[in-house]
Amino acid sequence: MNYNKKTIYDVDVKGKKVLLRCDFNVPQNKETGEITSNKRIVAAIPTIKYLLDNGAAVIACSHLGKPKGEWKENLTLAPVAKRLSELLQQDVIFAKDIIGEDAKAKAAALKPGEIMLLENLRFDIREEKNGADFAKELASMAEIFVSDAFGTVHRAHASTAGVAAFLPAYSGLLVAKELSVMGKALDDPKRPFVAVLGGAKVSDKINVINNLLEKADTIIIGGGMAYTFKKAQGCEIGKSLLEADRIDYAKDMIKKAEEKGVKFLLPVDHCCAKEFSADAEPVEVGENIPEDLMGMDIGPKTAEMFAEAAKGAGTIVWNGPMGVFEFDSFANGTKAMAKALAESGAVTIVGGGDSASAVEKLGYADKITHISTGGGASLEFLEGKELPGVACLLDK
Repeated sequence: MNYNKKTIYDVDVKGKKVLLRCDFNVPQNKETGEITSNKRIVAAIPTIKYLLDNGAAVIACSHLGKPKGEWKENLTLAPVAKRLSELLQQDVIFAKDIIGEDAKAKAAALKPGEIMLLENLRFDIREEKNGADFAKELASMAEIFVSDAFGTVHRAHASTAGVAAFLPAYSGLLVAKELSVMGKALDDPKRPFVAVLGGAKVSDKINVINNLLEKADTIIIGGGMAYTFKKAQGCEIGKSLLEADRIDYAKDMIKKAEEKGVKFLLPVDHCCAKEFSADAEPVEVGENIPEDLMGMDIGPKTAEMFAEAAKGAGTIVWNGPMGVFEFDSFANGTKAMAKALAESGAVTIVGGGDSASAVEKLGYADKITHISTGGGASLEFLEGKELPGVACLLDK
């Protein structure tokens, strides 16, 4: 896949109406509807400011939650418009619909240097179905399309890919950074290239492991998915998470790594508990887990071994925690990994989701080269899949 795409720097936006796809899928308080984290709105500001400062009229759009084509008061983007106008320190005009009379009238009247926000795209069922008629109506309000919602580029929706059939499509600054940093890490990494994979299930990461075996020098496996690999090695795993139907796959991967000369590191000790609970008593065991215990985190020896592997790396990509990070007693492995990345001196990339929140929560965010803004998108990136919301952008 070609990651070398035209950006907003490659087009004259002066006097043009720009349809800007943002990721304003912000977390909210379920009771009050109050936005609990600004992060995704703040991330869009550099692209918005560039467009406004260069004389564009911006028609911003985003989804929020999963309304499945129905109007839901608790999923309106009105609070986002309010927060965005506070951050930009200018009025953000809010449309009460998406491609209806209100949106079209406000878009037609929009002047250079002004910004408006459309209502939640997913209030229309055609958005997720990539309906051509819906995409065409969206596109009809603008002259240029800018994609800046990396968290949605793995989906072929009307606002992420469909509109590019009707408008010249460019990447915003957020998407451009993701493509340059992650694209380079996969296509031309500074070596040794170390991939750290965690999370619960092997099945979620099968394609990632397959793809990285062709590219990485070392693959580190932690989290719940490690127990299926340990079982494949003939170890006892007690009551730990096991995907029995993936044992043969795990054996194949271990063998393939050996044949390719890729170091494949698995835990050599574990931090366990009798039950899956935040209050459970942590028990440290060696390679074999007794039958009344379940693995909850990597053990201290493993944490040391994994950190050692990160030390000499040129590039490190990390996706998925090393244990049940949300329980303090079982967060040590993930903490050790975050610290190792921060101190490695390597080009470090953390794929969205839990590993990103771990790095931020532990205060290492400023020591990481790049924290991806897309969970599913960064995972599919690592799988080497074509991302519809990137494929549709103009090539440089």
